Amino acid sequence: MNAHAMIERFDLDVVSAQLGAEGYAVLPGCFSPHEARALARLLDEPLDEPRDAPLDAPHVPVSSAWADTGSGQPCYFGEDLPPLLHAWREALYRWLVPVANRWHALAGLEPRFPAELDAFLDANRRAGQHRPQSHLSRLREGDRLALHRHDEGEHVFPFQVVALLCAPQRDFTGGEFVMVEQRPRMQSRPMVVPLALGDAAIVATAQRPVEGTHGYYRVKLKHAISRVRGGERTGLELLFHDAP
Repeated sequence: MNAHAMIERFDLDVVSAQLGAEGYAVLPGCFSPHEARALARLLDEPLDEPRDAPLDAPHVPVSSAWADTGSGQPCYFGEDLPPLLHAWREALYRWLVPVANRWHALAGLEPRFPAELDAFLDANRRAGQHRPQSHLSRLREGDRLALHRHDEGEHVFPFQVVALLCAPQRDFTGGEFVMVEQRPRMQSRPMVVPLALGDAAIVATAQRPVEGTHGYYRVKLKHAISRVRGGERTGLELLFHDAP
């Protein structure tokens, strides 16, 4: 589906309200089943580059263990995203910028985000953020992804996108996408984000502004994928900022 046509299906005011209330907003059917499974198949494409390939390689696999974050098979894209994801990323960034700037204003943060993704990525590079973070992941029975967040660097966009590229209960069981919110002096709040084949969710990258009795304060969020009980779960994480 054309990225702009996809976005026009959704009401930004509704999405913004859901993000403000929960830290996430589900966008059903962003990818058709055919598109979702085509993206998932990129994990099986042979690579000409070695594991330490340059960042502009189409996609670069890393070790089967994700350091301290869990287990499974991640595959990081370089500078050149597949055309579908490139158009989708640019359009979503442009759509979300007003909400991102509102969140930064409420949280008392600077600077404001430019209107176009290319300008934002130029600022990333000037700040030494050169490492793309968008990736596909494959989790098989027993694999999981531990709680984490992508907040390294001076320029961190407050939203990222996750998508499910396979069908729950048919291709896999378990493997729920989970967010945990940590508020000061309160118990952590877990949230399971419901995703079906081709669904995407906009999620808070690391924190969100919450209104309290003395104005707005920031609460921290992390996300994870619970242990896969059977089958194979394939997903996408699409980020708008690069890491140092």
